[in-house]
Amino acid sequence: MSLENFKKLHNQNYPLVIANVWDIISAKAAEEAGFLAVGTSSHAIANMLGYEDGQNISFYEMLYIIERISKSTSLLVSADIESGFTEDLETLNDYIEKLVDAGVVGINLEDGNTDDDNRKLSNQIVLEKKIKSIKEYLNSKNKDIFINARIDTYTTKVENPLEETLKRAKLYKEAGADGIFVPLIEEKSDIENVINQIELPLNIFITPKLSSYKIISELGVHRISSGNKVHQKVTDFTNEFFKELLESKDFSKLL
Repeated sequence: MSLENFKKLHNQNYPLVIANVWDIISAKAAEEAGFLAVGTSSHAIANMLGYEDGQNISFYEMLYIIERISKSTSLLVSADIESGFTEDLETLNDYIEKLVDAGVVGINLEDGNTDDDNRKLSNQIVLEKKIKSIKEYLNSKNKDIFINARIDTYTTKVENPLEETLKRAKLYKEAGADGIFVPLIEEKSDIENVINQIELPLNIFITPKLSSYKIISELGVHRISSGNKVHQKVTDFTNEFFKELLESKDFSKLL
């Protein structure tokens, strides 16, 4: 399994469903279920290690978990690395090379800034420079990685989100992005506009409005992910199970 396989999975006649995982157990579960690729959830990994989402975890803590996942599965692995954990391009290039060397074939890299309590949209030039720098650096080392450029126009509720999304997507494509990730985009016309005007694989999040694989497929979306949703379900179940176990003292539930 390789980067070329990963790229091909983004250009099928139906969407690639990514299993969002956070540890070896969840990665092995995805492999056993028959998924072709997993995406590490930065939110889930941060929570698992006791951090809030939003780059509160260090890159090296995140790298350790991603590398353990990559070595535990034969599936293609893409890593969510938020906005890269640094604004220094040389440091970022080094981080990405470490991920490539760990067997990671793709990354999500976002233009939302989460360094304080609220997600804010960064200047588009920031992510443009990061994408261009990563691609040029890896090319000089005869390496490559699939960059899924995450555009946070809808998550930050900017004015005219479609217009802003298209502007940013065109810039990121020119910089070398391999795909576009637009969380919370939901309107059919918006999705079709992004696909038709940008001509790069489009990744979306599962939302209450877009929870049907059939509908998402008909829209022409290339990749579907669920972020932290599976981990949250597991966490909710664990919380309820322990509470009920302590209250009932019914240890047969463990057998």
